[in-house]
Amino acid sequence: MKEIFEWDRLFYNNLPEAFILEVIFRSTVMFTILLLTLKLAGKRGVKQLSIFETVIIIALGSAAGDPMFYEDVGIIPAAIVFSTIIILYRTVTWLTGKSKKFEEFIEGKTECLINDGKFSITSFKKESLAQDEFFAELRIKSIEHLGQVRHAFIETSGEISVFYYEDKDVGYGLPIVPLLFEKKNKIIPEDGVYSCSFCGNTEELKKGTSTCKDCHKDEWVPSINTKRIT
Repeated sequence: MKEIFEWDRLFYNNLPEAFILEVIFRSTVMFTILLLTLKLAGKRGVKQLSIFETVIIIALGSAAGDPMFYEDVGIIPAAIVFSTIIILYRTVTWLTGKSKKFEEFIEGKTECLINDGKFSITSFKKESLAQDEFFAELRIKSIEHLGQVRHAFIETSGEISVFYYEDKDVGYGLPIVPLLFEKKNKIIPEDGVYSCSFCGNTEELKKGTSTCKDCHKDEWVPSINTKRIT
């Protein structure tokens, strides 16, 4: 009587047992490739989950899904993939606990994007974050201009954390509302307080042209100093 299940095909897909070593090697290589690829994608590419957590989810999801409905994927090789991923997970977790540099490489580190109402240009350049995208994040938090912001950080999860000035300490700052920001110009129409459109440096300027003392750019936006409404 013919068996209902072809057990050798079901578990091994008629592959030699030596193939298990190849599965372990393949899993390790693909795990490393996934980790490096998502590392290059940056924090915003994996927002809310750490890069390492995202790698684990992708790797285990694929290993679990394929043998469910592809008859040419054996259960045993898939189980070996699971075991290899868990061992790699434990190894990476152990290494992150032992080495601060390795932890920063895997998880990244918190970067200060705004310091005292101005962009931290060096930190901002490190992140794959466009200015428009960052402004949108701040507007969602009811921020109208950078003079309302004492510090802003991008966390290892890709989230933006903001610390505000008290109302009495709010000064003039770069407006991030599109209608106001689009008024940037290289020609200063009249004496007043202006903010550099690139770094947010704010100062009193005379009519004419001027170069930012911080970033050496020459586009300016009329500053505002409205209090934050919560």
